[in-house]
Amino acid sequence: MNLHRYIVAGCVSALMLAGCKDFLDLQPKDQLTESYTFTNYQNFKTYAWNFYSAFPGYSGAAPNSEINADLFLNANPNGISDWIWQRQTIPSENTTDYTAVYSRIRDINIMLANIDKATTLSDADRKHWRAVGYFFRAFNYYLLVNKFGGVPYIDKPLSDTDKDLLTAPRTPRAEITGKLLEDLKWAETNIKTDGDGENTVDVHVVRAFITRFGVMEGAWRKYHQLGDPKPYYQAATAAGEKLMASFPKPAPNYDDDFNSESLAGVPGILLYRRYEIGQIVHSLASLARNSAGRWDLTKKAADMYLMRDGQTRWTSPQFQGDKSPYTEFRSRDRRLYFTVSPPYAVKTVHPSYEFTLTNNPADREYIDTMANISSEKRKTLPVLNWQGIVLRQEPHFVDFPQGQPFCVTYTGYRFYKFSNKIARIQNQDINDAPIFRMGEVLVNYAEAKYELGEFNQAVANATINVLRERGAVAPLQVGAIPNDPQRDPGVEPVLWEIRRERAVELMGEGFRFDDLRRWKKMEYAVTQKLGRWIKKGTDVGADAKIPILNNATEGYIAYEGVPPAPWPEYYYLYPIPSNERVLNPNLEQNPGWK
Repeated sequence: MNLHRYIVAGCVSALMLAGCKDFLDLQPKDQLTESYTFTNYQNFKTYAWNFYSAFPGYSGAAPNSEINADLFLNANPNGISDWIWQRQTIPSENTTDYTAVYSRIRDINIMLANIDKATTLSDADRKHWRAVGYFFRAFNYYLLVNKFGGVPYIDKPLSDTDKDLLTAPRTPRAEITGKLLEDLKWAETNIKTDGDGENTVDVHVVRAFITRFGVMEGAWRKYHQLGDPKPYYQAATAAGEKLMASFPKPAPNYDDDFNSESLAGVPGILLYRRYEIGQIVHSLASLARNSAGRWDLTKKAADMYLMRDGQTRWTSPQFQGDKSPYTEFRSRDRRLYFTVSPPYAVKTVHPSYEFTLTNNPADREYIDTMANISSEKRKTLPVLNWQGIVLRQEPHFVDFPQGQPFCVTYTGYRFYKFSNKIARIQNQDINDAPIFRMGEVLVNYAEAKYELGEFNQAVANATINVLRERGAVAPLQVGAIPNDPQRDPGVEPVLWEIRRERAVELMGEGFRFDDLRRWKKMEYAVTQKLGRWIKKGTDVGADAKIPILNNATEGYIAYEGVPPAPWPEYYYLYPIPSNERVLNPNLEQNPGWK
């Protein structure tokens, strides 16, 4: 079922249900909704389609938030993070982070308030729609709590007479999250196992979200000293175990999760947003083919990818050094090759659709690698731009483009995880976007088990090692973890490996900033972001403008300076928009924001 089509069709159908009578009766919109929409099962289904707008899919450009953490850099002038450089201000007007979420909650509460009034629904149907409402309300409050902490909790439709709720103070975070956990458990028990058909919210989606919500709230409680985290980690593991029994293996190829023309039937995909030429498309894959999608991994991010022997690049005898992109990428976790365009060089006369190989065997090493693990519709090399013109080499730098000002990078680690050649029509991308997938569930489960003191080799085999297998990486041995010299000494070695796996598996999907916030580890982001090692006059022109650390002519690329430190404590929460506080004088600002 086309998830995006749900949203569009839902809007249209809601208008059709009201019909011209909307203009004849001149009744308030809410009255029409309640009088004409909540009459039978199909109408509830149509109304609920609108709730799926909470999932932006690839239209939301998930990589944008990644620059606020430590593993990504925006390869644009003045593209530094306002969060990291402590330039974030209180928004004066309403933001979609706040108002759009409450707007969705209002719509959900309207449906919930009308379930018992629908005489044509069976008891099972009533429970199902209540479960759907509880799920979506919990998801939207999760978005609010994750950013703002305590917020006004509203669980019924508001009218002008509800003065006390319209100006309600912030509900304590613990009270909100306790209610959300209760609602999600009820939804898991009462939602229809298969939801409302293919690619709709069903029991598996509810469980996947419980794992996400559980590790989020569990970590906030533990690392920010907000209360007992155990119930949330326990909920995450209970839901995760059921999902792992139902979906024991993800798709064998990591790229299947992100660059399939259709995610229908792809193992481990629990909910996705569908795109289709002529109907609903996105442009995220196109951004990797032109000069606009300038997201780069940092040197730190590249270093997190293990060698095939399961060792770090610091400890493995397989690592041959990082002064050449060819040696740096050799024998690495395959997920790196699907996330950062591997190095290569070909002969081509720009602009051309044709190329020939060079006389250097190293230049074609990763051309052959990608031919073996990818396909012509995915990530074979050389890279093509939006017109199909051949890019002569990777890495391909912004300040040394060699006459090809597209597919450029600052750091030398150009992010192309969502890139493919399925349609090859600029801004008409149709690879489906995963919303909930087992790759995330497995790292959620591994983290929760560790926090409960229950992580062992069996758990590692069922989670981390399943994911490592997709990267052709040796399994994690809990009793023989490599000594990573880059490990944060405040993080135990096992937890460090769990968090490494999470970073690698979810790279660029919009999780890292929130992860560092909930773990209270934003100090990771207040260090200088570096790129790969280059030598001017050899790797790039002697007069290339690419800045190198300490103004050297050879070393690590350093476009950004050292941000201010320490990370302000109050920056762990977002500021409440000032306009919301004007409308509601009882709404207190998060401490520290002025």
